[in-house]
Amino acid sequence: MNYILNYLKAQFNFQLDALFQSENPTEKPVFSQLDTNTFVGEFIIENRLSETDVIVLALALVPHVKPDFLSSIIAEYLPNGGELPEFGGIKSKNHRGILPTGETAQFLIAGNDLDARISFYTYLHNHSWLYQKGIIRIDAVSFGEPKLSGLLILEEEYIEKFITGKILKPQLSSVFPAQLIETDLVWDDLVLNSTTLNHIKEIETWLKFNDTLLHDWNMKSKIKPGYRVMFYGAPGTGKTLTASLLGKYTNRDVYRIDLSMVISKYIGETEKNLSSLFDKAADKDWILFFDEADAIFGKRTNVRDAHDKYANQEVSYLLQRIENHPGLVILASNFKTNIDTAFTRRFQSIIEFEVPSFSERLQLWENNLPKNISIAEDVNLKELSKKYEITGANIVNIIQYACLKTLEHNNKSINLNHLLQGIKKEYTKEGKMM
Repeated sequence: MNYILNYLKAQFNFQLDALFQSENPTEKPVFSQLDTNTFVGEFIIENRLSETDVIVLALALVPHVKPDFLSSIIAEYLPNGGELPEFGGIKSKNHRGILPTGETAQFLIAGNDLDARISFYTYLHNHSWLYQKGIIRIDAVSFGEPKLSGLLILEEEYIEKFITGKILKPQLSSVFPAQLIETDLVWDDLVLNSTTLNHIKEIETWLKFNDTLLHDWNMKSKIKPGYRVMFYGAPGTGKTLTASLLGKYTNRDVYRIDLSMVISKYIGETEKNLSSLFDKAADKDWILFFDEADAIFGKRTNVRDAHDKYANQEVSYLLQRIENHPGLVILASNFKTNIDTAFTRRFQSIIEFEVPSFSERLQLWENNLPKNISIAEDVNLKELSKKYEITGANIVNIIQYACLKTLEHNNKSINLNHLLQGIKKEYTKEGKMM
């Protein structure tokens, strides 16, 4: 980290000495081999960053490790205070130093050379690996202000990576309406019919070999980016677990979108919320899982008033974003017919999650009952499986209920009565009669 800071300081001195026509100007620093023992050095070498990207990265990182870095440099050249528009930078509400802007990066790379400044603008937007990957960005500015006057931002997860070595996974919040979902279960815990499992294996194959297909086989110009899948079926049939297992076994994070935080009654806000989410996910290799997706991807209606018009515009916008998203998007719904046909035509796969059959229910009972406590002799799992047509989620809830009752009464085994009570609770929740 010290080498990066010293190199950045020397680059500032080089440009500022030229601007102030110093009698003993600093020579242009030469970028040399980095120490791979630092997290930032390892990242730069691993991704073969250009010297320009290294400078921009260091500039975006410096306020987070040395808050007075930029203000102390300015003080050397303007000890009595004053303005230096070429330098860029802004003051914030909480930070007491100077925060870098795109203009600061432009000055650091190009100084006052007009052609070089224009070249940097072009480089940043068309060639910078950091900018293309969304690792650094320029914050939006008010209408009419120069774009590069926006704050130079390093994505939060990378700040954590360069300081601690660990990528900070985004948390559910008003600015990130999605939650990481994980599972300790394995594929064998997912009890589905063979047809559904085969369709799921197709998704896993895409996740493993998509990059090879697009780049090594040169199919990028012929195949649209991303993969769009619809899961439909009754609640509790394994849709969320399937998404979690796909992420687990392909080493990808799965984010379940909280639609309550996305949907807004205000015109344009829903699109804005989803745009922010898709922008953040574009280069992250995440799996996006929209549960109960018909709330936002439902059928478009005939236009009767302004509300219908904007609702239809929302669906059209979502269709466009999903179609252009380079990763895996899973929409889950209880009913296939609830989703607008404009979406279904663009899915690579539509997978039904059926209520488990007798044999599947039996397997679910056997898989989920605890192994370290016995089952009472009057419990006949085959009979329970045949008599009660319930889902895997129901069975897990019933077993949990029966286990807690067993512990409460200090019983030595799980008895039939407690299991039947649990089944009755599940039926009552769903408004069904036993």
